Amino acid sequence: MDIKTATALRRLRLVSGPEAISFLVLLVCSVLKRTTDFNAVPVMGAVHGFLFVLYVLFWADAWNRAKWPLKTAAFYFLMSVLPLGGFFAERRLKREAEDAVIATRARNEGVVQA
Repeated sequence: MDIKTATALRRLRLVSGPEAISFLVLLVCSVLKRTTDFNAVPVMGAVHGFLFVLYVLFWADAWNRAKWPLKTAAFYFLMSVLPLGGFFAERRLKREAEDAVIATRARNEGVVQA
């Protein structure tokens, strides 16, 4: 995996957690708006909208650079629209990044020993 691909995946991973948190907070604000006089939906809607747009941009970049099959790309996009999906996406991206580092180290060690 080259550095640009790793960076794209890292950006997607780093935005997926905050995007998921903002989605959950927006859902709570929506309930509070309907049950109390507290209305933070406009503010949280803007915050979540910004993070969602970042997620989609980073997702498209990661899909392009990592050459994901359609199934993998669809999975990560679906994770952006599910309330807890960002947390699952973050964990899976972290695991994939760790696997890529291990594979790169193994290839490098194989080249050095030869």
